[in-house]
Amino acid sequence: MCKFAVMNPKASLIIGILCIAFSPIFVRLAVAAPLTSGFYRIFIAWLCLLPYCIIKGQLKIGRRELMVALIGGVIFGADIAVWNLSLVKIPATVSTLIANLAPLWVGLISYLILKRKSGKMFWIGTWVAIFGMVILVGYQNILSLQFNIGIPLALLASFFYAIYIVITRGILQKISTLTFMFYNMLAGSVFLFGINLVQHNELVVFSTATWLCFLGMGLVCQLAGWLTINRSLRFLESTKVSIALLSQTVIAGFLAILFLRETLASREIFGSVIVLAGIAITFLKRKVTPSDAIALNQSGT
Repeated sequence: MCKFAVMNPKASLIIGILCIAFSPIFVRLAVAAPLTSGFYRIFIAWLCLLPYCIIKGQLKIGRRELMVALIGGVIFGADIAVWNLSLVKIPATVSTLIANLAPLWVGLISYLILKRKSGKMFWIGTWVAIFGMVILVGYQNILSLQFNIGIPLALLASFFYAIYIVITRGILQKISTLTFMFYNMLAGSVFLFGINLVQHNELVVFSTATWLCFLGMGLVCQLAGWLTINRSLRFLESTKVSIALLSQTVIAGFLAILFLRETLASREIFGSVIVLAGIAITFLKRKVTPSDAIALNQSGT
């Protein structure tokens, strides 16, 4: 804990990005239902927080903040669920890329529902990203509605996460991140546990390799990744951190080639680069509050 407290913020950010980039790899390597992997990713991280929050007295929370944390946890669980489902349908690189479209949804929701003006760079970046998506999917497939179901699932995951960001906006200014994370992940765990029960998914009998994947998701991706990225946000500009997090797609791509033997067509590579550029453009000259950035960076997606 002491060494973590004095860690260089940039080093902390790099470690966090590397941690969350492993998430799609663990999901694909685990011989388990995608929803089961999602449950253990959140539940194992919550179990690790439980004793620390109890000992340090991090459980006190107001009624309104509790409701926001719990509702946000359910939505976050839904995000992880559909994203994991997409990971077994399309390449991990493509799924991770599409899941990173959440900032675009946040901007659109803020503009259409909350009536908040979005800057010029946001709209330019949005159209660039849409153009990249068209190339990535193929306009012929879009016109004929013939594309892999994993793509709309990944899009739905990004939308769920955008809703999560909007709902939890500002709450981390009122309570500690550990308290929020405790109740948020508790709700997400219960939600995913219930879905797994309804679908009669196996929750106990797994190989040692699969249990190691579950541990990797919970300890490396959810817990270590979340803590290190949010520590970096205390010292680094939130907009730069958000842009840096886009590199997880590139890292996940290399990891997928290394561990999953994935290959991407030239169209997918070209489209992915354009989408990444579009997302990056939306952050230019755009003010992002620390609470927005903290919520945005809890993914794993």
